Amino acid sequence: MLTSSLPVRFRRVAVRLVVAALAAISLTASVRSQQKPRFYSDDPITREPESQDASKARVYEIQQMYEMVYNLFVNPSYKPSGLRAKNLNTIDEVPDSSWFTNRIGTTPIALDAIARGPIVGAPPDPSRWVLIREKTAGVHPGFTAKDAKGETWFLQFDPPTNPEGATAAVVVATKIFWALGYNQVESYLTTFDPKNVEIDPKATVKRPSGKRTPFTHDDINAILERVARNADGTYRVIAGRLIPGYLGNFLFERTRTDDPNDLVPHEHRRELRALRVFGAWTNLTDLKAANTLDALATVNGRTIVKHYLQDVGSTFGMCNDFHEWDLSWEHFYQGDATLKRFFSFGFALSPWQTVPYQEYRSIGKFEGDVFDPRTWRPQTPTTAYLELRDDDAFWAARRVAAFTDELIRAAVHTGQFSDPAAEKLLGDVLIKRRNKIASIYLTGLNPVVNPQLDAGGRLTVENAAVIAGVAKAPSAYRAAWFLFDNATGETKPLSETQSAAATIAAPSGLPSAAGSMIAIDIAADSAEHPVWKQPVRTYFRRTATGWTLVGLERLPERVPAGKTDASPAR
Repeated sequence: MLTSSLPVRFRRVAVRLVVAALAAISLTASVRSQQKPRFYSDDPITREPESQDASKARVYEIQQMYEMVYNLFVNPSYKPSGLRAKNLNTIDEVPDSSWFTNRIGTTPIALDAIARGPIVGAPPDPSRWVLIREKTAGVHPGFTAKDAKGETWFLQFDPPTNPEGATAAVVVATKIFWALGYNQVESYLTTFDPKNVEIDPKATVKRPSGKRTPFTHDDINAILERVARNADGTYRVIAGRLIPGYLGNFLFERTRTDDPNDLVPHEHRRELRALRVFGAWTNLTDLKAANTLDALATVNGRTIVKHYLQDVGSTFGMCNDFHEWDLSWEHFYQGDATLKRFFSFGFALSPWQTVPYQEYRSIGKFEGDVFDPRTWRPQTPTTAYLELRDDDAFWAARRVAAFTDELIRAAVHTGQFSDPAAEKLLGDVLIKRRNKIASIYLTGLNPVVNPQLDAGGRLTVENAAVIAGVAKAPSAYRAAWFLFDNATGETKPLSETQSAAATIAAPSGLPSAAGSMIAIDIAADSAEHPVWKQPVRTYFRRTATGWTLVGLERLPERVPAGKTDASPAR
């Protein structure tokens, strides 16, 4: 009635406005209906989806010289993206996958479990060895051989300068990296008696010319002359079980194009970035593609590619050969350090030249007093190493800190050292380095972890730095509460609460309907660690019985590229 009394042109304008408004409402509703929710009903996932068949994957081997040159001379100019790792679930954790299995820091590990590590099968039978070829990987001499049961093993000896050293490093490091979550080769300490050795008639060895010729007893003797021998004429060896389905190696960047499940660029996988922290702890300097292994495996009736760290023996004091002192302090080539020594005619001392090592032949050069994980360096810098962010380092440090003294010593004991003092030193140094890592990386960010909200509205948190014993409890915890719309991502402030304890009361007005969601920003007040004021954002979904954590963000999606607390000092 009102519009009919208006002039015609005004009625036309009114109609147009109504139509435009209706169209806008319709478009908004359409856009909103097409928006993806921030969180899905199955968040947070605990296993990375690997639903595609990878049986068509083929062998891909990395050229070691190309990788080394690329890492040494191209990667130094690489600019880290600053991006959050791409294989995380919604609560900032790494789900289980063909790359990684959550163990320490997620579930308790017993002493006998870490002593067993990745071992699931029977040990080799050393009463008879049939050599089928030379050992093709690693720096220490060895053979590929079948034991008395006909199973194939890769045998590695100790150098004469470090009896027990190389073999112990492999077995101990294998236990540690298994506990950290990586796929490892089953490795056993055993014996090699030349009197029980045969040569397969088809066995060959690659000559310097590149030609393969028959394996002879002279070839055996040439290797045995370069390794440590026991007093009874036998040899201590580490035997690694053959992994079937060999596909070569993986790179620390990009993806494997013939694996349909390999969707996350390797430099953005947190477990590969974290090797910078785990490597620093154990002194794993030989981080390169040649020490990795991809293999076809059948899981739940589907063929996938499983990814291994197959050689973690360049650890502890075994990363340096007898005349090498600078590994773990510098890359193979490092322009600034090289130029400094050149222009000072060698008088400018490098840090590794003044370290007071306490050496045992079975341990080598390994210390924990001068050690700083931020200045530790592998032989060459991989792209994943360079992409490490502070939240990646925090995640890794929590797992390192989860190793109790007893777990560390149980892992070290599997090295079967004949000198108890050497065994004790290795355990002592690992404990010192663990403490350094925890004190640096667990305090460099807001260390609030494991937030829980009960049905009564009590928010409880833990503090990773306090639990690890590397920081005092903060004077207060503060929580800012918001209503959260899962469809639009919008938040509406509710209130702020705080507490001197790690339990914080919720404000009134929290939604009670199942499916409702809230966001909580949690910060801590610490005079010693002002960075703790930067809040950790958490998201909770209401269920029939209470609240469930569905989201956690410790850092933004992207941080400014460049130096972070996790970066090496230069």
